[in-house]
Amino acid sequence: MPAGTRIRSLALELTGRCQLSCAHCYAESSPRGGHGSMTAADWREVLDTAAGSGVTAVQFIGGEPTLHPECASLVDRALALRMRVEVFTNLVQVSRSWWSRYLRPGVSVATSYYTTDSAAHDAFTGLPGSHARTRANIAQAVRTGVRIRVAVVGSGAVADRACADLAALGVEDVTVGRFREVGRASREGGRPPAAELCGRCAQGSAAIDPFGNVSPCVMARRIHLGNVHREPVGKILAGPRMAAISAHFAERTGGDDCPPAQACSPRLPPPGT
Repeated sequence: MPAGTRIRSLALELTGRCQLSCAHCYAESSPRGGHGSMTAADWREVLDTAAGSGVTAVQFIGGEPTLHPECASLVDRALALRMRVEVFTNLVQVSRSWWSRYLRPGVSVATSYYTTDSAAHDAFTGLPGSHARTRANIAQAVRTGVRIRVAVVGSGAVADRACADLAALGVEDVTVGRFREVGRASREGGRPPAAELCGRCAQGSAAIDPFGNVSPCVMARRIHLGNVHREPVGKILAGPRMAAISAHFAERTGGDDCPPAQACSPRLPPPGT
């Protein structure tokens, strides 16, 4: 594996279930989505093995990860393993217990924000009222001291207004990324899937979907590296397939790639903070 590309961060896609049906969703999540074939025991084994293999940070994502019945216990497990944790949530609904968990040292929250136009946002997500609920919970996170970053997905004046709105709410960590033609956003005759990737896949991070499939990142599901049902995650992450993919992306050049710390990448708190 090329120097500097040892896997330190994992995105765990706990579920395909989500209250939303966003038009661009890479995972094609919806209220009808399921939790896949990974059991709570499988996910715990992934966390334990990954921690022993040098992984120090984990992002829980979906779907909406908090809809998985074991998400809270898995966050607790990751923290017990001294991993940093980011929960990528739509912030449509947040229980008191989740607010308490988000305030724990080592935990941060990420969410997506599309526009200040509530009708356009709701049409995009497929859930009436979702804009108001997400925006209110972003504001609540700021007020209560939850460490939060917001990924604005879009461009131009719409993205500029969204960023200004978030700044007015007090959000300090905002990234901007374009829509990518993967998952539900892919279209016939569009750009090839590889052209939609940022060029930083497998550069220190990887992803596992609800069926145990390992890929270089959540946007690169078509690049299959192995399956944790068949071999330990540590073996996959240190294996020749991962090394080859990492080397391939490290050699990519071109002006169309996004910076490495945009919406694809978790921004995790330092240990113990």
